[in-house]
Amino acid sequence: MRKRMICPVCNEEMIVVEHKGIELDYCVGCEGIWFDETELDLLFKSLELAGSRASDALSRLPTRPVAEKPRKCPICRRRMVKTVMGDSAEVLIDGCPDRHGLWFDGGELGQVIQQLLDTPGEKGKVVTFLGNTFKSKKP
Repeated sequence: MRKRMICPVCNEEMIVVEHKGIELDYCVGCEGIWFDETELDLLFKSLELAGSRASDALSRLPTRPVAEKPRKCPICRRRMVKTVMGDSAEVLIDGCPDRHGLWFDGGELGQVIQQLLDTPGEKGKVVTFLGNTFKSKKP
């Protein structure tokens, strides 16, 4: 039986959303998304995107002190590390120091993917996936 996941922002129980064999934990309150350690890789692989080891790349990004309150990993409850990604449009990502996963606030995943992708065709695949999975606005 799967352990219930608590949103690190709202402290409410998240729902499990499954699409193309990938189970993601999604908060309907704040629209945040939790990716377990390999789920982001599975997403990129399922979309046939280059660099399918996305979580490794993201987890090695440099950290920087920020004013935002620390959040706790929904798996181990340790404080997550804040990482700022991007040059022109910075996105603040929360990652478990024990590599349990990554937390994206509502809208952040779309921003990250836009910065990782090179071609509009690949970007369209991601937008379609996100729209089908979360029935939300395009990032």
